[in-house]
Amino acid sequence: MGFGTIFFIVVTVIVLYQLRAVLGRRTGNERPPYDPYSRTEEPAGTQSGNVVTLPTRRLPDETSVQTPYESIDKLTTPGSDVNNGLRAIGDADESFDAAQFLDGAKIAYEMIVTAFADGDRKLLKNLLSSEVYRGFENAISEREKRGERMQSSFVGINEAKIVSADLKEHEALVTVRIVCQLISAVVRQSGEIVDGDPETVVEVRDIWTFAHDTRSRDPNWKLVETESEDE
Repeated sequence: MGFGTIFFIVVTVIVLYQLRAVLGRRTGNERPPYDPYSRTEEPAGTQSGNVVTLPTRRLPDETSVQTPYESIDKLTTPGSDVNNGLRAIGDADESFDAAQFLDGAKIAYEMIVTAFADGDRKLLKNLLSSEVYRGFENAISEREKRGERMQSSFVGINEAKIVSADLKEHEALVTVRIVCQLISAVVRQSGEIVDGDPETVVEVRDIWTFAHDTRSRDPNWKLVETESEDE
């Protein structure tokens, strides 16, 4: 086995481990990721989601000392509801780091949106709670029944901000507002464009909630609720 093959295997293992730590439990109201060109209504009570590691483990740093709330106070205003919520989560789970969580949430968002467009059920199932996954799977199946597929290119995230946080008993809930740009179109097997434009960039504004059981040794967070800011 050559060095290149060994290196690839090592990188793959690291990526898969990180992807697992992104998402956690469920609150309800899940619907598949942004599908602006879908011509049929989504099943009631479904919303959007994939899984990427939302890194939460703090590593010791001998050269600097960080207060428990330092990363939280850099992202949110001390004394605000969201700041208090993040502090409560940090108190319940000392491994929680708000900045690392937000970085992971952005990675998870791109992966979920891309997997939904590609109809990648396996990847989605690894990143979503069972209830959220059912919503995604239903939307993908309906698209396939119509003989359509989605062509989508993820351009990038313009903004990501934690807008709310709460600790309900042992369940940590963090909601992130994400503004991104996508190129997306729905086409038939013949290549005919049904909706959208494969060359036009559109702005998408989503609000996604991630959850994690602070008692669990499993560091994974899961996407539990999604909504469009326009709703």
